[in-house]
Amino acid sequence: MTNYPKAKLEDYGYKDYSLLNKIYKIVSWTIVGIVVIMLYLSIIMIALQSFNTSSDITSFESFTLKWYTEIFSHRQLRTSIINTFVVSIVATTLATILGTLIAVGIHSLEPKKRNRIMLLNNIPLLNADIVTGISLMLIFSLLLPLFPYLFGPTTLIIAHLFFTLPYVIISVLPKLKEIDPFIMEAALDLGVKPFKALRKIIIPAIEAGIFSGMLLAFTMSLDDFVISYYTTGNGFDNLSIWVYGSIGRRSLTPAVYAYSTLLTIVTLGLVLTKNFISKKRGLKHEAK
Repeated sequence: MTNYPKAKLEDYGYKDYSLLNKIYKIVSWTIVGIVVIMLYLSIIMIALQSFNTSSDITSFESFTLKWYTEIFSHRQLRTSIINTFVVSIVATTLATILGTLIAVGIHSLEPKKRNRIMLLNNIPLLNADIVTGISLMLIFSLLLPLFPYLFGPTTLIIAHLFFTLPYVIISVLPKLKEIDPFIMEAALDLGVKPFKALRKIIIPAIEAGIFSGMLLAFTMSLDDFVISYYTTGNGFDNLSIWVYGSIGRRSLTPAVYAYSTLLTIVTLGLVLTKNFISKKRGLKHEAK
């Protein structure tokens, strides 16, 4: 009986790429790690500096919580934070209400008209902030003869409403496309008034998009500097403008780091809570 040599996988053209796959995984995870570090390194540095007794960012002396208490004791910082939240909350509330109603109106249009309106809606998103800020400043300046004290919280809220409104619209429209296009007509046929049908049927169906648009608008308004810088006045400064002025005067307090850390934690908590509630609702819906 003749003993033939056993055939190997290599004889059939097979090539072992296990080593290359391991190298690929190592390189991939290394790149991901570098990207994550680059994205969150600034946040980590600010968080560490908020617990540093020294105001020098190049050295960490000892652990302290005094900068967190100074958020409330530093008058100018406290005032700028209050101004920031007042402007952001008012602008976000108006943008959410108007953006939702406008999105419902745009969704009901025929495709050609809808595309034209969306083109106008996307211009503020694509436009440079400095162009938007200067344009709004010029428009507000034309009204100064009628309203001498116009520049201040009023112009700041209008400006923030102008550039946050499109974010709400583009967040709500995809959710409107997911619902039954005839659900509104069915409600009207059953005798429900249009406003009640909108409030009881349409809005609950698109609440995820409304929340996403509201959160995005609030975030964009909260940290805006360029547009705010050109449209504020009468000594009314939000946090970003106050920080810019403090850096120029070299009087920036590390309490700003503490505020930024708290804001990051609160924002992360809101996002996680929303995801948890959405997941819980999804599980209940699947159970039914």
